[in-house]
Amino acid sequence: MRKIIQILLPVTLVLALLIITCSGPQKKAGNKSALPYISDDSLLTLVEYQTFQYFWKGAEPVSGLARERYHVDGNYPENDMNVVTSGGSGFGLMAILTGVKRGFISREEAVQRFRKNIDFLAKADRFHGAWPHWMYGETGKVKPFSPKDDGADIVETAYLVQGLLAVRQFFNDGNDKEKKIAEDIDKLWKEVEWSWFTKGGEKVIYWHWSPDYGWKMNFPIRGYNECLIVYILAASSPTYPVSPDAYHEGWAGSGDIKTSSGVYGYSLKLRHNGAEKFGGPLFWAHYSFMGIDPRHLKDRYADYWQENVNQSLINWKWCIENPKHFVGYGENCWGLTASYSVNGYSAHAPGEDTDLGVITPTAAISSIVYTPEQSMKAIRHFYFNLGDKIWGEYGFYDAFGEQFNWYPKRYLAIDQGPEVVMIENHKSGFLWNLVMSCPEIKTGLEKLGFTTNN
Repeated sequence: MRKIIQILLPVTLVLALLIITCSGPQKKAGNKSALPYISDDSLLTLVEYQTFQYFWKGAEPVSGLARERYHVDGNYPENDMNVVTSGGSGFGLMAILTGVKRGFISREEAVQRFRKNIDFLAKADRFHGAWPHWMYGETGKVKPFSPKDDGADIVETAYLVQGLLAVRQFFNDGNDKEKKIAEDIDKLWKEVEWSWFTKGGEKVIYWHWSPDYGWKMNFPIRGYNECLIVYILAASSPTYPVSPDAYHEGWAGSGDIKTSSGVYGYSLKLRHNGAEKFGGPLFWAHYSFMGIDPRHLKDRYADYWQENVNQSLINWKWCIENPKHFVGYGENCWGLTASYSVNGYSAHAPGEDTDLGVITPTAAISSIVYTPEQSMKAIRHFYFNLGDKIWGEYGFYDAFGEQFNWYPKRYLAIDQGPEVVMIENHKSGFLWNLVMSCPEIKTGLEKLGFTTNN
């Protein structure tokens, strides 16, 4: 209660927070799920605040990092409750910075948490400087993501490093404790051996390396998908840089990444890995761009702002057209991306085979930087109309399907994190400004041929 009272927010939001956190959702007459009305600005801040709590109050207690998942019903996969995720933790670091900026927590509280995070990461399992996808929060030991994925995951590492660099930039000019955090992050960043993941100098970066199975996963990272950030960081590394040739020949396939596609009057210039016409799941427009500012980002292949705007609009329009006639879809209820699904986990996206009737709130919410009007309508619908069917302790639950009367009370770190970060980028550009202020990032983008107009 003390922390809530201290938050410097509009009066309407403080009241809403008090209602939700102290007495549970209040329901309007005639609608058992609806939540109280607040203004758009207050609603956005409420979503930020409530979702931020996943990474603050809901963090794994020993490491202070983000749990891979949180199931309200406590029904977890075996030995999974305290598993932390590298990528989701990177998003969580950025969410905690947002919490400081918005007054949800004090700067000193954040310093204490970041100190715990960094000490854990320095001692956790690493492989050529890279972290695994999953780690046990109590020990820092790797939990295999799959039988041969028991070592380094350079994509998850990139998401984590993106968050670490944001923290470094935030504390660079701080007090002694803060400068020590920045120094320790700088050391961790410089220890990641990006060049190792070219498998001896091939002109492409490989996703996985295992101390037991070596390169047997054999997964070269080629675009276009969620992995652009890997190549940007690899080119930016001051210690283990990767040649621009890996980007242009590996990621971009010697130009084959370019296409001319799209639908509904929205063009796509990049091959969205088998989904060129409609674009892939929307996390492709989010993960690499939580710290890399896409607003003026261009290279020889695309204008990344326009690409992401159009991918988001295609996703929105597909849900309006609703060719598979799923219950609930429409102008105010849209958003297809990777999330829990009725049967397991799926990368939902526009398309006959990839739209499974499941809406994932993070898809529309995290696209607010690209589609502010359409995303705000979705947020209002999710909150005011669906209400506590999909809203809980840490914000909106991961996914739902009205077609199936399916409303699981589950959260995933990699879906919660982008909501906080992208709402804040929409409001202030805060995380974009931090990451783009890194001198190494500026150098890396230039090496790869990007222009930013910054």
